Amino acid sequence: MCITTRRLTRFDAQARGDLDKTFKRMRDAFVAQGIPVVLGEYGLLGYDNGPGAVERGEMLKYFEALGHAARTNKVTTVLWDNGSFYDRGKLRWKDAGLYRQIKSSWTTRSATASSDSVFVPKSGPVKDRSLTLNLNGATFTALTQGTTKLVSGQDYTLSGSRLTLKAAALTRLVGDRSPGVNATLQAGFSRGVPWRIQVDTYDTPVQSDTTGTTASFRIPTQFRGDGLATMQATYADGGNAGPTSWTPYQQFNTAFAPDYAKKTIRVTPAFLNALKDNARVKLTFHFWSGATVTYHVTKSGSTVTGATS
Repeated sequence: MCITTRRLTRFDAQARGDLDKTFKRMRDAFVAQGIPVVLGEYGLLGYDNGPGAVERGEMLKYFEALGHAARTNKVTTVLWDNGSFYDRGKLRWKDAGLYRQIKSSWTTRSATASSDSVFVPKSGPVKDRSLTLNLNGATFTALTQGTTKLVSGQDYTLSGSRLTLKAAALTRLVGDRSPGVNATLQAGFSRGVPWRIQVDTYDTPVQSDTTGTTASFRIPTQFRGDGLATMQATYADGGNAGPTSWTPYQQFNTAFAPDYAKKTIRVTPAFLNALKDNARVKLTFHFWSGATVTYHVTKSGSTVTGATS
């Protein structure tokens, strides 16, 4: 048995609602009638496609919620794995943190947050940044950086479920504001696993004009500390472009893939070959900071031209 949710970048209220309704239906139709249920496959679409396809914090929220729903509805689960989760040769989990989250959900709930990243602009004054905690019945205990405990009221404040990192603390954490992750914090709670928070310095990504072919096309991209979340593709008339005609959103690592080391975004042959010839396509790249960058591509035979405007 397999359940899936719509394709999206965040585990939002609609996705949580879909998940809860699915488990309730299993409980009402079978478990409540004394019929045991084994959920034979569960996982995340895109996880098998390589790094970056699923944002880590959103992934952890999904597995925490699914484990809770399965336990409370008395459904036994089997994780689908083609080698991405577990190293069968070395008999160990490839991601120990993910395993801790899954294992914890068998017995209790863990708190999470609206994000696992706090983004600080490269320039301008550093301002307070807030996250919403999803306490899930737990209570907040501490915010730490390694073995150093941050000071409540000075480094951060907690008002209900709103955790605010103060500007002075963020200024200290980002240092010279080098692009990327400058510090990693950990929010501790009365039960479950802690929640990791990365403090990132970023600037709006910048792209450049280029040419290539349908077999090899890469968009020069200065990521400037940001991370790519997803890509939309539309024609000038507003119609969806690419192989997924039912949505403008394209599949990570199937239609596009960032290469942070080489400072490019690869647009795949599978995507390019699905475009109409000589039709200008608008690509909208969404980044985790909330920034968006618009780019245009035109395919003419096997030649592809990319432009920022």
